[in-house]
Amino acid sequence: MEKIRKHIIFRGCVQGVGFRYTAYHAAQKFGVTGWVKNMYDGSVAAEFEGTEADIDSTVACIDSGRYIRIESMEVKRIPAEGDSMFSIR
Repeated sequence: MEKIRKHIIFRGCVQGVGFRYTAYHAAQKFGVTGWVKNMYDGSVAAEFEGTEADIDSTVACIDSGRYIRIESMEVKRIPAEGDSMFSIR
């Protein structure tokens, strides 16, 4: 299956609720690489690399977090980089 990469800006109740750690563990679970970080405007930016299905599963897993409330996502498909791990920045 083809690996793709998506850059996503998450908005809503996404900071101070364990979003980055939930993203890290979801990425590990589905074999997705990339990174996640808090932004100064209260949003969270992330890049996920893997199959479309694995990225979708990762995002769905994050969205099911107990206190996380994703109100909107700005999604851009970008070239794959071949990361070997997922990191919190």
